[in-house]
Amino acid sequence: MYQRILVPLEHSPADETVLAHVRGLAKRLGSALVLVHVADGWVARNIKELDLRESEEMREDRAYLEEVSARLEAEGLDVDAVLAAGDPAKEIAATAERERCDLIAMATHGHRLLEDVVKGSTATALRHQTTVPILMVRAEKK
Repeated sequence: MYQRILVPLEHSPADETVLAHVRGLAKRLGSALVLVHVADGWVARNIKELDLRESEEMREDRAYLEEVSARLEAEGLDVDAVLAAGDPAKEIAATAERERCDLIAMATHGHRLLEDVVKGSTATALRHQTTVPILMVRAEKK
């Protein structure tokens, strides 16, 4: 049913919540996973326009993606990883299309009303930028 599942990671504890779900799904369906992290600091948002080098944040994000990929591959899963830069919703949608993913599985924080207005919501913005189905998994509050 789902050949390639895109999993946006935020480099936070919420990642483990969504990974717990997609591990089982990918194993049952024989799906490949595509992990994506969107670096969105100042350097990341301007790296192309200003011809900048990767920031320390981006190097740490790349190392994190490699570590998570290695763990999942050790479990027998087919995993690719992408480090993107810029606006998270736009980059996730673009990665899903470019990587030919047929499902996006992501953690959400369950903000409500004022929090969404103040913080924004990547999940909400993403819904309007892709036709790929989105599985939203509520991250556990610590």
